[in-house]
Amino acid sequence: MTSPLTTTATPSSGVRWTPRLWGTLLVLCAAMFLDALDVSMVGVALPSIGSDLHLSTSALQWVISGYILGYGGLLLLGGRTADLLGRRQVFLVALGVFALASLLGGLVDSGPLLIASRFVKGLSAAFTAPAGLSIITTTFPEGPLRNRALSIYTTCGATGYSMGLVFSGLLTEASWRLTMLLPAPVALIALFAGLRLLPRGERERGRGGYDIPGAVLGTASMLLVVFTVVQAPEAGWASARTVLSFIAVAVMLTVFVVVERRSPSPLIRLGVLRSGSQVRAQLGALTFVGSYMGFQFLVTLYMQQVLGWSALHTALAFLPAGALVALSATKVGTVIDRFGTARLIVLGFVLMAAGYALFLRIDLDPVYAAVILPTMLLVGSGFALTFPSLNVQATNGVDEHEQGMVSGLLNTSVQVGGAIFLAVVTAVVTAHAPEKATPQAVLDSYRPGLVVVTLIAVVGLLLSLSGLRRPRPERSVVVARSTVKETEAERVPVRD
Repeated sequence: MTSPLTTTATPSSGVRWTPRLWGTLLVLCAAMFLDALDVSMVGVALPSIGSDLHLSTSALQWVISGYILGYGGLLLLGGRTADLLGRRQVFLVALGVFALASLLGGLVDSGPLLIASRFVKGLSAAFTAPAGLSIITTTFPEGPLRNRALSIYTTCGATGYSMGLVFSGLLTEASWRLTMLLPAPVALIALFAGLRLLPRGERERGRGGYDIPGAVLGTASMLLVVFTVVQAPEAGWASARTVLSFIAVAVMLTVFVVVERRSPSPLIRLGVLRSGSQVRAQLGALTFVGSYMGFQFLVTLYMQQVLGWSALHTALAFLPAGALVALSATKVGTVIDRFGTARLIVLGFVLMAAGYALFLRIDLDPVYAAVILPTMLLVGSGFALTFPSLNVQATNGVDEHEQGMVSGLLNTSVQVGGAIFLAVVTAVVTAHAPEKATPQAVLDSYRPGLVVVTLIAVVGLLLSLSGLRRPRPERSVVVARSTVKETEAERVPVRD
């Protein structure tokens, strides 16, 4: 691969980054920023979209769910495709599709067409996200250089998610269509810059060809699990449709595992999951994003439906958390170098759980400086420490030709975790919905949901605590190679 580094790539913070290297990172950060921006920006615009396009509530939720379905369902395929067909090519093509879908989404006059455009955007993001992350991990050598790059990259995503709320509050005042159109020109600029700056990498030359059965099964199972979770609150968690869908998911995943064990070139090499640090990173991402998505959902409802705040006022209340994440972007990598990912993930979960627990003190007349602001600062600090550390931990120690696969797996954990736990929190709140919707009764129905959010973060904390144990000096694990014969193996060090 042609690297933008002009100096020897050693794990030393003394290596200077060239302008081309900064440009490469900026292009990848722009795509990550847009992915996150697009998720959060639409939520505030939903009432205007429903009124203009005459969409029912059930149809309106698919404006968000359509994006999640395409994104979460195809991430595994997107990550492996980047490894096999070339990360640069996959990233640029998907970014072009994202720009086109953004343009169409802002121009359509039909609800189904809008939902279709959202699905296509989610699909394209399912390819840009793992391709972009794997470009970083194959361009920047493991150590301080990669840690710094990943901290900037991941905090750009967090900043995009936070700023999306602010942009949406401003743009929706003029027209909801602007929230759909905004990503298009930014994506096009990033696309043209990427054509000149992104390094060209070699495609993986696997002896076994393409794992078509695994790709079909993996994609179908992820699509079905996301679809089932999104629809479960409406259909009922105990309904025949939901139960049968989960059974079908379990069957497909079982067959998928069997296929992957026998495939010479699997969609996911199951051996990577024998690493404790890798499993902790995936489960950490699942609970981390799941708790935050549930928290943001409840806080948005609380501020707008109980307190009567405007969309812009609500967005500004979240701004301290987003600003804290953005300001930490260039510093977190150094902190990771010094303390390691395991300690920072634990500390991040502690801060987020404390922030969620503090928010349980809310009432009908909250003092912003006493409850809401401290919560946002705690959650923002936890986000700034945890999300970059999870990305570093998941990608460290992984061979270059499998970076796309691991990146796709991590992003799948993020999206599926968000979808599952948001649905759980929604179900808990719905179960406690009052017959008479007075402000106090509505607020009381939110508290059980906040308790669940806090418990999810505590579970993430307990899972991450096992990473603090000191490994034995000579300890290693046997990781099976992805070949038909299970006898071949390689020994890789356990990394935290």
